[in-house]
Amino acid sequence: MVRGARLVEPDGGASPLVDVTVHAGRVESIVPAGSAAPAGVDTLDAGGRLLLPGFVDAHVHGEAAVLDEDVQLAMLRQGVTSVVVGQDGVSYAPSPAPGEQHTPGDETASGLHDAASWAAGYFAAINGTHPTFRGGSVADLLATYDRTTRVNVGYLAPHGTIRYAVLGAAARAATPAETDRMRALLTAALDDGALGMSTGLEYVPATYADETELVALTSVLAARGLPHVSHMRGYEDKAGPAFAELVRVARTSGVATHVSHYHGPAAELLGYVDDAHAQGLDVTFDSYPYLRGCSILSMVSLPTWLPIADVDATVAALADPAVLERLHREHFPTLTDLWPRVTMAAVPTGASAGAPAGEPAEDLTWTEGMTLPDVAARLGLTPADTAVRLLVATRLRASCVFAQPPTNSPESVRALLRHPAHVGGSDAIYAPVGGGGRPHPRGWGAFARFCAEHVRTLGDWTWHDAVTHLSTRPAERFALPGRGTVAPGAVADLALVDPDQIRDEATYEDPRRPASGVDDVLVAGVPVLRDGRLTDALPGRPLRPDATRA
Repeated sequence: MVRGARLVEPDGGASPLVDVTVHAGRVESIVPAGSAAPAGVDTLDAGGRLLLPGFVDAHVHGEAAVLDEDVQLAMLRQGVTSVVVGQDGVSYAPSPAPGEQHTPGDETASGLHDAASWAAGYFAAINGTHPTFRGGSVADLLATYDRTTRVNVGYLAPHGTIRYAVLGAAARAATPAETDRMRALLTAALDDGALGMSTGLEYVPATYADETELVALTSVLAARGLPHVSHMRGYEDKAGPAFAELVRVARTSGVATHVSHYHGPAAELLGYVDDAHAQGLDVTFDSYPYLRGCSILSMVSLPTWLPIADVDATVAALADPAVLERLHREHFPTLTDLWPRVTMAAVPTGASAGAPAGEPAEDLTWTEGMTLPDVAARLGLTPADTAVRLLVATRLRASCVFAQPPTNSPESVRALLRHPAHVGGSDAIYAPVGGGGRPHPRGWGAFARFCAEHVRTLGDWTWHDAVTHLSTRPAERFALPGRGTVAPGAVADLALVDPDQIRDEATYEDPRRPASGVDDVLVAGVPVLRDGRLTDALPGRPLRPDATRA
C-alpha cells in the first residue's frame, strides 16, 4: 500500500490524500487516506508526494545499457519505468543466430547477412554492446529483458537491420524479391512482439531505400495498427521534404507515423503536423528539452556516397587521396558552420573500436569533451581533416554532441512540447556504459527537466499535461494497455514525485549525475527504487503491443 499520496487531477491540481493498494502487479484500489492496511502488506509512506504513472521514454538507445544498474538508476530517478528501444532503424535483431549467418561476399547464399554484428559495430557509440545477445530473433532479444532489469523494455523492429540482413551493405534500391524477404522478417518481428518499425533515413543502409520499399514495409504495420517511427531523411532545412516523404508513405500505406526527435523552427514543423492531421493522418512526434543533439560522427560529417555501411571499405576510402580530394572539394565546404558546434563524446580506441587484435591503433580518447576546432588546433589540422582522423582511428565509432542551428531555439522547444501530438523522448545515449566519455546529459536528465523546467518553472504544462505527454500518450502510441494512468486495474508502474524538488542534475560537463526529486518507484507493484537507492528486485519485463489494436 502507498499511503498518503496525491494523484493528479484533470485540471492539473493535486487530489486530496489517498491510499493506493497494489496487488498482483496492478492497482487494486484507491481510497481516502487513513484506511487500515491489510495485515502483512508492505507500506510506503508517500508523505503527500504526487503518485504518477511511470513515465514511458518513447526514444532510447538503451538495448544494451538498460541491463546496467547505473543506467537503471538514471532512468528510475526520473520516474521512467518503461523504455522503447530499437530506434533509428539500427539494432541487434532480427539477425541470424550465431553460426547461421550469410557468408560475406557470397551473393548466391540463401542465408541472411550477420546484421547483429554489423549493427553492434555501426552503432557501437550509440547502442553499445549487448552483454549476451549475438544474433537471433526479436523474441530471443526480448527474452534478455525478462526479469533481468528494473524497467520494462519495448522494441521497434529496426528497418536498417532488416535491410542489412537481406541486402548487406548494398547501396541500391531493393528488388521485389528482396522487399518480400524484408516483409517476411518484419512480419516475424511483429509476431515476436515488436511495437512497430523504426527507420533511420539519414543512416545507412536505410538511406538507400526508396518510397516503394517504405510503403511495402509500412503496409505490414498498418495491417496491425502499429506505428512507423522515423528518424527522417533530414531535419532543419531538410525537414520539409523529409516530412513530406513520410506523409506520402502514410497516405499510401495507411500507417500511423511517429517522428523521432523532432526539432527546429516550431511554426514550420507544427504546420506540417497540423496539415497531416487535416488530411486524416495519424501523426505524432517526440522531442527532448535540450538545444544540443548527439550522434555518431560519421552520420554528421560524411556523405552517403561513401560505403558507410561497410566499415572496412569506408576506412580504406578515407585513406584514398582521390576520395579525400573529392570530400574537400564537394562535401566538407558545406560543413563549415557545423565544425564549431561539434564536441567529441566517445572516442574509443583499439579493441573497443573494433580494431583487429594486434593492429596498431591511435589513441585519441583525450579528445573526449573537446570541441572539434580545439582538437584540430592541438593536432595541427583543419577541422575536416581532424574529423577524418578521428573516424579512421575509431573505425567510425566516434560519437559527438553538437549544438543545433539557431532555429532550434528555446521558444521552439517549448512550442513543440505543448502540441497535442507530442510525447516525451530522451534520445538517450548511454554509451560507453560503465563510465568514460562525455555523453549527452539527456539520458540522466530529460524527464526530470521536462518536469522542473516546463511544469514548475515555465508553466508550459500542468502536472496533468506532464502525465499525458510523458506516460499516457506514449503508452497509447505503442499500444501498451493498462499503462499511463493510476486507476484500479492499471499496471502498477508508479513513481512518487516531489513536485517542488524534481530537477535534472546532469550537465554537459558532468553528464552522469542522476536527477533528484524521485526517490521511490514501483514496477509491476514491486519497489525498485527506495529512498533513492536501487533495490534487489528485477521485475522488468519485455513490452508487447495490444493484439487487438489492428
